[in-house]
Amino acid sequence: MSIWIKNLNKSYHDLKVYKNFNIKFEKNKINTLLGPSGCGKTTLINIIAGLSPYDSGHMEGLDFKNISYIFQEPRLIPWLSVYDNIDFVLKGQFEQKKRSTIINSHLELVNLQEFKDYYPENLSGGMKQRVSIARAFSYPSNILLMDEPFKGLDINLKHDIINSFIKLYENKPKTIIYVTHHIDESLLLSDHIYILNNSPVEIIEEINIFEEKKNRNLNDEYFIDLKEYISSKL
Repeated sequence: MSIWIKNLNKSYHDLKVYKNFNIKFEKNKINTLLGPSGCGKTTLINIIAGLSPYDSGHMEGLDFKNISYIFQEPRLIPWLSVYDNIDFVLKGQFEQKKRSTIINSHLELVNLQEFKDYYPENLSGGMKQRVSIARAFSYPSNILLMDEPFKGLDINLKHDIINSFIKLYENKPKTIIYVTHHIDESLLLSDHIYILNNSPVEIIEEINIFEEKKNRNLNDEYFIDLKEYISSKL
């Protein structure tokens, strides 16, 4: 089932962030919220996650759903190894043998199998974020929220992690709501892009991308033109 947000209202004191706002997130697709910093993107996914209250409105498609959240920083438990950081969220979900299979397969997909006994302090920033992504996909959630998880990474590392993310997504599709202000990231990952702006927040444009993610090349004329068009809307 898709997720529907209907007639959402949210204010911070005298600032009206959302006013009768409506949006639909397609099931098992990567739905991207693209817009400038501070326009309310993170507020929306925090409302969906139940981390932030809202004034009024209605949400459909969230009942009985498990939610994973990838934050801007990895948020790994420092005294647990890579393996145990993932195992921590799986305890109570599966028996030990099943957990081991899940963890090892996901670490392999993000090229971290040989680092499973390392502790976070011994990992680079990019490796930590890959652990965070593997952990989110390991957990049996229906919905994955992502708040600029590639922020601050250099371009080559970012592409490596995005490729790992795509492999995980294709192996186990989820309904993903992805927040970014980076156009290139949105073009590489998205099925649906919602361009947000203004105050209260409005959807300026909706864009669908049908090209297979693993085949996308931002130097192709289609993506060059699409990037230019999106830039004109921001």
